[in-house]
Amino acid sequence: MYDASIVFEWANKMAALGINIISLADTVGVATPAQVKDVTQTIIEALPGQEIGVHLHSTAQQFNKKLEAALAAGCRRFDGAMKGIGGCPMANDELVGNMNTEWMLDYFQQQGYTTSTNKPALINAAVMATQIFI
Repeated sequence: MYDASIVFEWANKMAALGINIISLADTVGVATPAQVKDVTQTIIEALPGQEIGVHLHSTAQQFNKKLEAALAAGCRRFDGAMKGIGGCPMANDELVGNMNTEWMLDYFQQQGYTTSTNKPALINAAVMATQIFI
């Protein structure tokens, strides 16, 4: 059972230990965009000295809504995976996987954000991922 207080408790413990980067994860892809926004925003506001990011899993139909929610919460650090490869074996839906890095970067660009992505390296990594995994 999900309980936001557990997330807040552990984020505070990590910050107290001197951990400067905290990545909030929805590893089975069940968080709603509203939950992503609420939890991320609360943690960002509660821990202003920390770099807060998200590691989200999603279906292809939901990824942009979750990214939008995290951006609206003030998040500027995002984890992704080439081609969305990987996922959680505990997820009940085989279509729920890591956020696709390429889709994420396209979405950020469409929203007017710039990234420091090395585009030639990204293209090379995408080709390699296709050769290895697909």
